[in-house]
Amino acid sequence: MLIKSGFEVAQPVDKVWRFFDDIPQVAACLPGAELTQDLGGDKYLGTVAVRMGPVRLQFAGTAQIKERDDAAKRIVVDAVGSDEKGRGQAAMLVTATLVPARGGTRVDVAQDLQLSGAAAQYGRGMISDVTAVLMRDFATNMQTRIDAIDRGLSPDQVDSAKSASGFAIALRAMRMALGRVLRRFFLPYQPNPS
Repeated sequence: MLIKSGFEVAQPVDKVWRFFDDIPQVAACLPGAELTQDLGGDKYLGTVAVRMGPVRLQFAGTAQIKERDDAAKRIVVDAVGSDEKGRGQAAMLVTATLVPARGGTRVDVAQDLQLSGAAAQYGRGMISDVTAVLMRDFATNMQTRIDAIDRGLSPDQVDSAKSASGFAIALRAMRMALGRVLRRFFLPYQPNPS
């Protein structure tokens, strides 16, 4: 499943690109993600925990940078993992491209996600909604971390990103889904202003 999203960071593109050089800092911006070991060669061990509906999934696996194009400001990360309770696997190829935008940098993200097991039972809509919530949190956390670094704080002094609260993410994703349903239901009945 291909999921495309994007967000803006109020920092120059070169500064955001330098931030992407520090993979542990980038991972710390994603709620529920934790790098546990640097394996060298741009490869890391880590975990990602997320709740989809009543199921809490905790994946352990690897993430490896497959491509880093300084000229195009594009990074490609290949991540694979298995649920720690044996309920499924996930594989994701993430491509992030940075482009200058008015007031800062736009980060366009394409995630090619393959799920099996418990997570695969959820529809594209629910997975897209949860992904959208996580990307918004990621963008906010990234902006906060870059601002803190600008103020001279070390990574240890910056609050870590909150873990992916299953209830909060599910609630926000349900709100998005409900909004989509209501728009589909009510938009055909809007009066035609003529």
